[in-house]
Amino acid sequence: MATTPVPATTETGPPPARSVLRDTAFLRLWAGTTASGLATWALPFILGLAVLHRELGAAGLGLVLAARTAGFLAAVAVGGVLADRHSRRAVVLWSALAAAAAAPLLALGLGRSLLVMTLAAALAGAGQGACRPAFQALTAEVVAADRRQQANAAMTMAVRTSTLAGPTLTALLAAFVDVGTLLLGIGLLWLVAALLPGRGAPVAGSVAGSAAPAPRASLRAEFVDGIREARRHPWFLAGLGALTAVISLGYSATGVALPLISRDRYGTGWVMAAAMTAYTVGALGGALITARRRPRSQGWSAFAGLALYGFAPLSLMLPVHPAVVIAAYVVAGVGIELFNVPWFTATQREVAPDKLARVSSLDFLLSYGFAPVGLALIAPAIGAFGVTPVLAVCAAACFLVPAAAALAPTARHFGRAPGPRAH
Repeated sequence: MATTPVPATTETGPPPARSVLRDTAFLRLWAGTTASGLATWALPFILGLAVLHRELGAAGLGLVLAARTAGFLAAVAVGGVLADRHSRRAVVLWSALAAAAAAPLLALGLGRSLLVMTLAAALAGAGQGACRPAFQALTAEVVAADRRQQANAAMTMAVRTSTLAGPTLTALLAAFVDVGTLLLGIGLLWLVAALLPGRGAPVAGSVAGSAAPAPRASLRAEFVDGIREARRHPWFLAGLGALTAVISLGYSATGVALPLISRDRYGTGWVMAAAMTAYTVGALGGALITARRRPRSQGWSAFAGLALYGFAPLSLMLPVHPAVVIAAYVVAGVGIELFNVPWFTATQREVAPDKLARVSSLDFLLSYGFAPVGLALIAPAIGAFGVTPVLAVCAAACFLVPAAAALAPTARHFGRAPGPRAH
């Protein structure tokens, strides 16, 4: 008599982790970050249109943009302290609302009062600076640890897409509306950034997440406490030094030299436009790679990616075909995100949660803060020594400083070594 065989039971592993792109809380945060990125990148372009329409002079444009940078640098450290002291969501809300309030003031001062525009630009920069570390820390609250690299890759893709879409959308809209209306649109984007993100989970050990908060220290004392936390992580200090060097030397050198070389060597402005677009496209590709790639020596891989930026100034030194320059910028763009995404993820993983915003503010303060210094020094250096020697020094720094940073203790894995891989 035949019997029906019993189906063999099969062991199943844990269900695959749900994609972060299907997480409503993260998508709200991502959309808010994207809105703030569009507003940030579109504003200088809109102010440039005001110069073309003779509603703002060139000197006035420089003053307004300098005021925005000053506001950013002044607020980013304070924003980091406040985001660790209070709810990160609340800091995002109020800082983005401040940036939104600056937009109608910019429109009001346009063509009427440079003083009003300068003060409004400083307010816009302060709102932008205060929300950056809060957004960074809020990501760690909203997204589980095993999906943060994917989340950070999605965040950086939003930023890079904004650099492409912001000016393009602004140029299209400029055909139908005036500059004042475009500035009001910037305010609407900041309102989206303020209102759309949801609340993150309470942070253990923070004042906001504590039932009986301890007496508060001063802002200065809490900022110094964040510096102490950063010093506990040699990989962070090394990475921050390397990133600051690449931005202040590499970015600044290419930012000044690329327009000159595009004009003088190639006789056209399209090489500059193509190179900058290629850089952004490469960065998008780098973000896609890091969303899935998990190298065993994550820190070394990230530092190698950061060093790839050296190919950008290197390509400008030599009389090569424009395609070589464009290819070098693609490589540089890929490399910068091979560094950025693991860097943000490691910071969220290794830094004490109640000090994360303060440590993140150090990142933005130094890496962005030294960029204007580099820009101010590179142009006189090119005038004194010539473009090729300056580019050679900057290219060497881009290659050598990340290599030296990779030798720091704990730099190989950006902190702790990864555990055994799952099979």
